[in-house]
Amino acid sequence: MTVHHLNELLLICSLVLLVAVAAVRVSSRSGLPSLLIYLGIGVAIGQDGIGVSFDNAGLTQLIGYAALVVILAEGGLGTKWQEIKPALPAAAVLSTFGVAVSVGVTAAAAHYLAGVEWRQSLIIGAVVSSTDAAAVFSVLRNVPLPRRLTGVLEAESGFNDAPVVILVVAFSAAGPVDHWYLLLGRIALELAIGAAVGLAIGLLGSYGLRHVALPASGLYPIAVMAIAVVAYAGGALAHGSGFLAVYLASLILGNAKLPHWPATRGFAEGLGWIAQIGMFVLLGLLVTPHELGDDIMPALVVGLVLTMVARPVSVLLSTAPFRTPWQEKVLLSWAGLRGAVPIVLATIPMVAAVEDSRRIFNIVFVLVIVYTLVQGPTLPWLAGRLRLGETEAEDLGIESAPLERLRGHLLSVAIPEGSRMHGVEVSELRLPPGAAVTLVVRDGASFVPAPTTVLRRGDELLVVATDPVRDATERRLRAVGEGGKLAGWLGVHSATDDAVAKPRAKWGLVKKKSVK
Repeated sequence: MTVHHLNELLLICSLVLLVAVAAVRVSSRSGLPSLLIYLGIGVAIGQDGIGVSFDNAGLTQLIGYAALVVILAEGGLGTKWQEIKPALPAAAVLSTFGVAVSVGVTAAAAHYLAGVEWRQSLIIGAVVSSTDAAAVFSVLRNVPLPRRLTGVLEAESGFNDAPVVILVVAFSAAGPVDHWYLLLGRIALELAIGAAVGLAIGLLGSYGLRHVALPASGLYPIAVMAIAVVAYAGGALAHGSGFLAVYLASLILGNAKLPHWPATRGFAEGLGWIAQIGMFVLLGLLVTPHELGDDIMPALVVGLVLTMVARPVSVLLSTAPFRTPWQEKVLLSWAGLRGAVPIVLATIPMVAAVEDSRRIFNIVFVLVIVYTLVQGPTLPWLAGRLRLGETEAEDLGIESAPLERLRGHLLSVAIPEGSRMHGVEVSELRLPPGAAVTLVVRDGASFVPAPTTVLRRGDELLVVATDPVRDATERRLRAVGEGGKLAGWLGVHSATDDAVAKPRAKWGLVKKKSVK
């Protein structure tokens, strides 16, 4: 490749990125999922559009895997532990048992209704049974759902890629498919290895970043993403699920209150957008629209069964052990969003040279396009009809910068519009000894606050905390942001509340419950 060709390639890539960024604005106003616009850009550039010929399924699969690693890392970094923790049991059942139910029902529909051979039907059922993390994360964060429901959907989309990839690879391998009990054992082993690797690397990485002061704030985002990629590679090399490893490691890092966290979060979101754009455009390039005609009807039939039968049945059976209201079951059934993940997984049988693999890819492509158009824009409407909307106090934006030589931390706190810290006096924050609000920035002017200074929405605070009380200080600030000045009495607790309660109990100001 000459320098001239490189310049042309850079120009084309830059223009594609700019068009894709503008498409986000269009999609946010129209309700059209942005992934469809990205796929459309790829199709427009491809063989039936401008004329760029691209049919390298192997390269698409490699780039798709790399993009999925970044997307899962970004999703894990942005998932709050307190939201996902109550949802873990239901999400785990949905992403394992629910996937098995969905694969069986969808494969039967593909075989008996669409006339597809059994091996190809099983591949289609496995491919489309995975909800897409990018689609779920992007859509749900614009829909004010209850925390437990958002937690189930986000955790499911982060977890179910792992078993689905194992199933697709097993069904695409040459020779007979393993017995079901051997397949289940393999899935369980790979998931266990991936979980162990992800948890270990996440814990080690968060410990290191919290105790080593890097010389520049821009190094923290790079280190966080590098740790996430290490988790994926480590899980895969250990013959476990790399996708589960990267999601769990990112989940731990995202909830570890690392230094310069807003910068890290913004960096991860930017990489996530680039990964989505690149992956969708490349998948659009791989498809040949004029070959889709014969596969439209089978795709519609399989998609209809998947959406109206397989997904609802899997949700009903998976949530049976839990006390899930019927409204939430309905929304869980409709919110099984598909996106780039099924299309990427559809390249696996193409690389493995499975018979009719091109047809499998075409059916999956049409299915994703049509049913994303149906499900994505209607999800907010359905949530409103089911009265599942929820308004919550906005989380504080807290950024921590380590002061290594002073053995302390400088916390930068931004009070958002909906925070319940609005109207709270500085003294009412009840920060632990060793922490203090040193500066308030309001309307472009800064001043040193008094204990009676009333905080307002839009304020930015500088809080200095020593190493021993840094975590307690941040927990207390978030508790006040969520519950206001009475956070300790309204059920929003932190380590600081417990520390404050001890002397009250000593002086008889807190009633102790009797133990019978």
